[in-house]
Amino acid sequence: MLVHPWDAPREDAEWQRWLTRHDFGQLAVNGPPGEPPWVQPLHFAYDAGRGEAVTHLARPNPLWSAVTARPEVLLSVVDDYVYVPGPWQADPDMPPEHGVPTSFYAAVQLRCTAHIVDDPAEKAELLNRQLGHFQPAGGSARAAVGEAPYGRQLSGIRGLRLEVTGVRAKFKYAGKRSAEVRERIAARLDERDGPRDAAAREHLLRRSEG
Repeated sequence: MLVHPWDAPREDAEWQRWLTRHDFGQLAVNGPPGEPPWVQPLHFAYDAGRGEAVTHLARPNPLWSAVTARPEVLLSVVDDYVYVPGPWQADPDMPPEHGVPTSFYAAVQLRCTAHIVDDPAEKAELLNRQLGHFQPAGGSARAAVGEAPYGRQLSGIRGLRLEVTGVRAKFKYAGKRSAEVRERIAARLDERDGPRDAAAREHLLRRSEG
């Protein structure tokens, strides 16, 4: 992923805050020789303090052999993306039809070392960490070895701790455009009010203030 200086995070806290609210991504694992990478969509819980993300998958998932063979993996998350028509991006001194269309998006790629978790107690702890992230208000029983309702189901899954070893993050929101053009794009996003337009506009305005 190419990251221009004007699209880079201002600080680590910027992408870390974003990632805690965007907890569904794709895990890319090197496939066997001669095959493309394997990609698994999944929910995960990211913990900035521990420098890791945790998740789990069904034991029959074919991904496990690839993870065992090549534990260096990539967790990729993309959201808040919108299409930006060319006229919105045109400089004030050019015809609107000469503006260049583009995409806005936020993306975080975590390079990780994958650690498979098979110990039942450790799997239960991992599941409870995920549950605490996704259901902070509670409402579901905690996982515990040998206890209903989830104890008997622990054998059907394997846990994954994804130890973060590198990060590439990008917030592509007209960072190299003039203030006048950014204001125009923000107004057009507000008028269009399509899916993710409000989130994209928030990013654009927030990064314009920096």
